[in-house]
Amino acid sequence: MISCALTIAGTDPSGGAGIQADLKTFQELGVYGMSVVTSVVAQNTTGVQGVHHMPASFLTEQVRSVRYDMPIHAVKSGMIPTVDMMRAVADQVEHIDAPYVIDPVMVAQSGDELIEESAMEMWKERLIPLATIITPNIPEAEKIIGTSIHSVEDMREAAEHICTVLGASAALIKGGHRDGEALDVLYDGSEWEVFTAERIDTANTHGTGCTYSAAITACLSQGHSLFDSVRISKEYVTAAIRESFSLGHGSGPTNHFAWRKERSI
Repeated sequence: MISCALTIAGTDPSGGAGIQADLKTFQELGVYGMSVVTSVVAQNTTGVQGVHHMPASFLTEQVRSVRYDMPIHAVKSGMIPTVDMMRAVADQVEHIDAPYVIDPVMVAQSGDELIEESAMEMWKERLIPLATIITPNIPEAEKIIGTSIHSVEDMREAAEHICTVLGASAALIKGGHRDGEALDVLYDGSEWEVFTAERIDTANTHGTGCTYSAAITACLSQGHSLFDSVRISKEYVTAAIRESFSLGHGSGPTNHFAWRKERSI
């Protein structure tokens, strides 16, 4: 049977981020993708122009429609903007016996806020403890733990805090906002791993976080270990950034089929 992965997230009509990026990533990694929409977002490479949230009850109905009929081998969530939505997602994820990846989408790359401030505590209390892995970048991790992150040691401490205090099984702190090589820190509750890649000089990184977490979800759905899932996904997203291209008037998208293309050469 083909591995099946579910994404619960907002849309991106420009195709570079959100559910669209997740489904492209699932497809490229050989996984059957399913999706539940939390919010319909009017956005492009320059920013967010408008957002329409689904009622929480309809969010629940969408997840039930999938899980009552289809196998789910891994699930990820991205943009979950309201308290009611977070409660609905938590209630459903508790019934899904599969790895759960949280991409803590709080702010769009353009700087637009994508989560209500009142939802943060609900998110920490209900969703993070369910996570197989949570994948914040440095600004997101700072918001989660409430302190600044400057060094690799700070990244390690943030990952440990998210696991030991907030209850996630593992945390991947992504270092894309730091200078130097692209260094990410993984903590699984007992062991540390550091993943590094070349720093690619490009502004075309729209949807990078969605793509990275979707790749991890795809790999977990196929039965890869957590370490191998992050390792493969780091290679995948690095290739996507390396082969990114200018499209639109802002930050262009990553190239979701670059990894497959590079491996076939």
